[in-house]
Amino acid sequence: MKKYSEEHVWIARDDDSAPTATVGITVHAQEVLGDVVFVELPDIGTVLGAGDNAGLVESVKAAADVFTPAGGTVVEVNEALRADPSLANTDPLGEGWFFKLQLSDPAELDALMDEHTYAGFAN
Repeated sequence: MKKYSEEHVWIARDDDSAPTATVGITVHAQEVLGDVVFVELPDIGTVLGAGDNAGLVESVKAAADVFTPAGGTVVEVNEALRADPSLANTDPLGEGWFFKLQLSDPAELDALMDEHTYAGFAN
């Protein structure tokens, strides 16, 4: 199940008991930014706290920081996204993911919005 932050970033555990989670930008963020032309991803091994700046996304209209919705250690980055930033436009909730975290405290996800709450927030 995906959870959402006020910074328009989603996070999803690989399964309900998994210690890892995948992070990306929301459809709303992608629509506001427009055509994504560049992404800056964190380095593998980077330790992030919830709310830390984890990267950058640039579009033809603007640039925006990507803030991690939960704390942990970066264990993987989406090299396909780095090579083809348009994946953030065509599939922001799937193939356009940004990075994976080894969560330091999975309970942090409880403070994030579910899909229904986020839909109301984003509109």
